[in-house]
Amino acid sequence: MARFLVCALFISTALFRFTNCIVIENIPTINVGKSQNSSFSSVQAAINSVPSNNKNWISISVSAGVYNEQVEIPSDKPFIYVKGEGMGRTSVVWDGHGSILTSATFTSFADNILVSGITFVNAYNYPPSKNINPVMPAVAARISGDQSAFRKCGFLGYQDTLLDDRGKHYFVLCTIEGAVDFIFGNGQSIYEKCSIVLNVGIPNPNSTGYIAAQARHTPDEISGFVFKHCSVGGKGHALLGRAWKAYSRVIYYASSLSNVVVPRGWDAWNFVGNERRITFVEEECEGAGSNKSKRVAWEKTLTRQELESFTSISYIDSRGWIRRLPIHIDV
Repeated sequence: MARFLVCALFISTALFRFTNCIVIENIPTINVGKSQNSSFSSVQAAINSVPSNNKNWISISVSAGVYNEQVEIPSDKPFIYVKGEGMGRTSVVWDGHGSILTSATFTSFADNILVSGITFVNAYNYPPSKNINPVMPAVAARISGDQSAFRKCGFLGYQDTLLDDRGKHYFVLCTIEGAVDFIFGNGQSIYEKCSIVLNVGIPNPNSTGYIAAQARHTPDEISGFVFKHCSVGGKGHALLGRAWKAYSRVIYYASSLSNVVVPRGWDAWNFVGNERRITFVEEECEGAGSNKSKRVAWEKTLTRQELESFTSISYIDSRGWIRRLPIHIDV
């Protein structure tokens, strides 16, 4: 009751922020669930009902349960807030595989999208077992729109779990699980206080996977993945990242790295001999996997000013789009 009163006071005065209180604006809500009181029984049907070229936030509230469907937010439906009842309580599950572009359980092409409290699962080879199917791309989520945020969401798969495709994205308190290149793409993203979970060791304890495969193509692109105050753990062994494209950029900052991390840390992949173009960085990390004494010689070191330019929220939000979300994202 005390927490309820504090939150009520906060909503009425808007003077203070409390870590456990999320403020939601009074926006129209579409209810999705299995009960008769819900407007729709599928997430996709609710998205389809949103008018094209929508200019105001609308909420899609998804009740607890498992929704076996492939979901897509098209580019002409921005300003959608998809709200579940929590990781592990509201789940969207599909088993598409074979293509990074079409297999995703959840795809978002629209700008200005917010998702909270939902787990997206690609069930092909997930959960992994000793009797694993042929390994091929099986994406849990593809994020291709700009100014998109995810809070307390899960992204679960085996290979190519999260396609952080393009645009500026903010992932907060999320869990991303996979084995090979399971966070990949050319997004310009900050992952803050996220759990990065390796599962490559479940089918074979001696297997080695790759966490991040970032796809920055040219020196002029400002894209990159920043893992800030994250934790890396799981089963098996993994490199922190490998260069999918020539100017790949991945930064781990003040994160906890367990002993799943392979000592050399990084892989140039198809760009051996051109490592000077690659920006792979670790700063202020801790844990059994954070010892850099055996890292590749070409791992970068940033100046304090450079590091701050990437780890500051301004790296993804120089225009204040996060402040304009329909909820306050507390970390």
